[in-house]
Amino acid sequence: MRGRAVIGVVSFALSFSLGTARSEKQVDFRQLEAVVREELKESKTPGAAVAIVSGDRVVYEKSFGVANVETAAPVTPDMLFRAGSICKMLTAAVLVGLADEGKIALDAPLEKSVAGLAPRLSRLTADQLLSHTAGLIDPARICCAQEEGALTMEVRAYRDEDYFFTEPGRIFSYSNTGYHIVGYLIEQLSNERYADAMRHRLFEPLGMKHTTFRPTFAMTFPLSQGHDAEGRGAPTVVRPFVNNVGDWPSGYACTSVAELSRFAIALMNRGKIDGTQVLSPTLLERLSKPWVEVPFDWEIPKGFLEGAQYGHGFFLQEHRGVRILHHGGTIVGFGAFIVLVPEKRFAVVVMANRTGTILGKTVEAAMELFLSLQPKPPPLAAEPIAMTKDEMEEIVGTYRNGLLRIDLFIRGGQLVRKETYPTTVEEGPGREIETTVRKIGRDRFVFTPPGQVPRAGYAGATQFTVIRDAAGKPEYLHGSLEAAAKVTPSPER
Repeated sequence: MRGRAVIGVVSFALSFSLGTARSEKQVDFRQLEAVVREELKESKTPGAAVAIVSGDRVVYEKSFGVANVETAAPVTPDMLFRAGSICKMLTAAVLVGLADEGKIALDAPLEKSVAGLAPRLSRLTADQLLSHTAGLIDPARICCAQEEGALTMEVRAYRDEDYFFTEPGRIFSYSNTGYHIVGYLIEQLSNERYADAMRHRLFEPLGMKHTTFRPTFAMTFPLSQGHDAEGRGAPTVVRPFVNNVGDWPSGYACTSVAELSRFAIALMNRGKIDGTQVLSPTLLERLSKPWVEVPFDWEIPKGFLEGAQYGHGFFLQEHRGVRILHHGGTIVGFGAFIVLVPEKRFAVVVMANRTGTILGKTVEAAMELFLSLQPKPPPLAAEPIAMTKDEMEEIVGTYRNGLLRIDLFIRGGQLVRKETYPTTVEEGPGREIETTVRKIGRDRFVFTPPGQVPRAGYAGATQFTVIRDAAGKPEYLHGSLEAAAKVTPSPER
């Protein structure tokens, strides 16, 4: 999952006649391995595993570093890591499969297929949940329901008044909550626990023998420990191993780069793997149908998200001249990233054992080895754009997404952003953070989080976008993949 407290990265013509990517026999992997080691060093990440798919097989698979800083046990290629929000594509695949069986219509109100949801939630559609357009908040959650019935219990306890920040269908706003409801749908429609349905309907057919949501099953196989660090300190093992059964559908699978590669291979080869048809031949087409534009608001210059759309469990876009599907995942102790290029039947999977490490440079280097990519776009101009008082006054106000509150106001002739964020839904509002806002384009702005030093090209800055309604008036702020709806003006301070 891509969350705060616990978890937390286009349409194209499907074609399988364009051939595979460059042959692995033409590739010198030493350059890629140097990038991996350097990126692990820069991010202070103890270990990682990398796999590359070309055609219908894995052509590169290697592990780096250690799985546990206390024991110095090495990472192995078959080692399990937590996958974070990469799970969303797996969850989406199973629900789409249930739709193919006629158990649910993805475009119909949920109340037509399942019971037990609050009234307003029951009027949502699965398409809205899968595409993050349901208007749901993304509450921070810490821990830790362990009972297998927790998913059903928690989803049935969701109250309409607590979970909507805007009307469904209005805007993309990333919500793990939506995928928890999808997991609930899978339980109800398959008549078995979510983890069992995922195993029977996806993992076993694909030969993903070790992939599981159950930590007590994962621990019987080679399993990396998760790590994190305070400030500039050395990484330490995260204890306890975070687990919340109620949140499993959005980011808690334990899997390996080898087994995630099997999912990618089957998707890109019309449902076939090892010569056997195991998934629907149209599954990739259905998951990659673009549902909504994603406002560009990622941390600069990491962004794989310029011009992106979201389908069902995938971000979709053109990147350096090729059409890609991708998703990142971060959960306490771990980070992961997967990119698929279906037209070339190419994929790269990386998994790492520190919170938030997605090894984006490694993914880019792997793509450069196998694909003919266009040059990287130039960095953003180093100088901000001057704002008039009228421009600032137009967007000042209070914006809300659940307990998250963002105030934009003018102070001393500058635009200031104050963000109040809860630690958890139960604990309520947490600390307030104020930062000065700089304009970089029409309705596009950056701010530098506390502790970061502004650098050339806004490296280290975080972007947000103002989204306007049909009349041209500011309606939402969009940043870090989430929207906040404007609720009231704020006075000048």
